[in-house]
Amino acid sequence: MRNIELIIEYDGTRYAGWEKSQKNTKDASVSEKIEEVLFKMEDAPVILTGAVRIESGAHALRQVANFKTESKKSVLEIKQYLRRYLPMDIAVVEALEVPERFHAAFNAKQFTFEYHISIGEVPSVFERRYRYYCFKKPDVAKMKEAAKAFIGTHDFKAFSDNPRMKKSTERTIKALDIYSDETEILITVTGDDFWPNMVRNIVGLILSCGLSETDCGKVPELIESKDRNLIPQAPEPKGLFLAEVEYE
Repeated sequence: MRNIELIIEYDGTRYAGWEKSQKNTKDASVSEKIEEVLFKMEDAPVILTGAVRIESGAHALRQVANFKTESKKSVLEIKQYLRRYLPMDIAVVEALEVPERFHAAFNAKQFTFEYHISIGEVPSVFERRYRYYCFKKPDVAKMKEAAKAFIGTHDFKAFSDNPRMKKSTERTIKALDIYSDETEILITVTGDDFWPNMVRNIVGLILSCGLSETDCGKVPELIESKDRNLIPQAPEPKGLFLAEVEYE
């Protein structure tokens, strides 16, 4: 049995996330679309494992996934087959044969997400599907001040939309950087693990500070509260991109 790793880029606008949740049974997920093509290639069911779950409407510049196969096709032939039959908003950038024990999720060590906020007077019609438009111009200095509180290891239960989450909600944020110009703010977050909506919930609080709706000095207290009800609403998923998955 061979183990194949895929590097995938996709526009998540019309999908129910990387992996379909119980809340969304209508739209297909990205992994389902890829599995459909792999089923056609294998003439048998194929299970595709992604490095991290990404919510509905968000995107990936570099999602990593793997699947097991008995196919005799070369990795180049597998990549070409997927490129031929996948929809245009999903692209397999690379296909690699990896050791049998490689697991895209379990072996991942850290993830980097980007969130794009448009702040220009007139939002670009060409970027409207990939940018959250903020009608008021936030104070970036306040956003950067708020971001400092997230660095390190914390219990991020306040940023979980699942009140019954059984797994530990302790995570380590290794970097949180904010860049801006006249038309856009880019928030880049790197950590050891993330659950769906977590990054957007973090962005929502930072943006709230930038708009003077939340006092920057209260951010550590809000993190420690572990109370989702105290955290501002998350901005739309269309501004979120999985940028990188790193392995040892």
